[in-house]
Amino acid sequence: MAVFEYRGLDAGGKTVSGMKEAESAKALRTVLRRDGIFLTDVLGQAEAGGVIKGGAKTAKPGAALGGDINLRKLAGGRVNTDDIAVMTRQLATLLGAGVALVEALAAMVDQVEKEQLKRVVSDVKQHVNEGKSLADSLQAHVKIFGALYINMIRAGESSGALDSVLLRLAEFTEGQARLRQKIVGTMIYPAIMMVIGGGVLVMLMTVVVPKVTKIFSDMKVTLPWTTQFLIFTSNTLQDFWFLILPTFIGGAWAFVWWTGSEQGKPTWDRWVLKFPVFGPLVRQLAVARFARTLSTLLKSGVPLLNALDIVKNVITNTVMSAVVDQARDAIREGESIANPLKKSGEFPPLVYHMVAIGERSGQLEDMLLNVADSYESSVNVRIGALTALLEPMMIVLMGAVIAFVAFSILMPILQMNSMVH
Repeated sequence: MAVFEYRGLDAGGKTVSGMKEAESAKALRTVLRRDGIFLTDVLGQAEAGGVIKGGAKTAKPGAALGGDINLRKLAGGRVNTDDIAVMTRQLATLLGAGVALVEALAAMVDQVEKEQLKRVVSDVKQHVNEGKSLADSLQAHVKIFGALYINMIRAGESSGALDSVLLRLAEFTEGQARLRQKIVGTMIYPAIMMVIGGGVLVMLMTVVVPKVTKIFSDMKVTLPWTTQFLIFTSNTLQDFWFLILPTFIGGAWAFVWWTGSEQGKPTWDRWVLKFPVFGPLVRQLAVARFARTLSTLLKSGVPLLNALDIVKNVITNTVMSAVVDQARDAIREGESIANPLKKSGEFPPLVYHMVAIGERSGQLEDMLLNVADSYESSVNVRIGALTALLEPMMIVLMGAVIAFVAFSILMPILQMNSMVH
């Protein structure tokens, strides 16, 4: 079944557009008529899960009409975590109300707004209708849903509690999205301040400072070292900006490449954990993600070894991920989870003590959930404190730079005045 992007007129004569699933362009006209829409253009079509392609535009409504793809809509159609969380919660609600899976997925095709997600859900619905399991149908779109999502769905289907697993998935996804937004929101302010401050400084050094310091060039007085340094920096920026800019961009690109490479990433991740202020925050984030993800997977019925495989890939810090990998190997040999965590020295004592208690009492999932709540609260407190600290620090730093520039310019002027008197 194909998905069509269309344009039409509603009962009030207003132009409407969207995407709809239908067997053909002719069937699309019939489907839209039932919805009270008169079809005027078919902008493009695709097999479910594919890419929309335009056709040749004709004057007949319902024919394979083509046109330009709405690039703005396609650009805005990127699927994010929030979209997945909303869709998951809605699907869980429908299944909990007794709606059959295929019907629930059909409702999702009409409900979701993002074109890419609409095509993906349509493709999943088609495969489920052909007899595949939901997890197997989602596997074709693992880049969008992720291994964690698909494995939890598989466990939910096996246990017959798919609606409960979907609700748990929605809560987990929403929680992770909130945490990520908080971190990104915290970093946006200093980033903006740095860009603005850097721009102001470059303007001062290349436009204002050369004009002011020009009066010193014909004078025979010895300039203070601060003024000499200011003039040197200003001249360097003016004369070699075409070398400095590519070098800066190239250095930034090389750093990003190195931190993502197989050789550089482990070294960088090890350094990050040792950074003052930021190191403990990164460690707490990794611990919170480890505990929350593992707890969610175990509660959903995913076997422990499979769950640890998924958790290892969810943790982005390679040092912490290697510890989880060691824990999985230790469990295979009959050990507990707590021992490898303790031996590594990377996980705080609270974590492996709580894990050990959970293993002994048979309440590992609940203990992991408590660990996740504790560390996420700690992360929120640290982020709040960091945000409150960064603002005055950035202001002081910018003030100090501007004060240095002003001091370097004023000192020679004051010296000349004193010589005249």
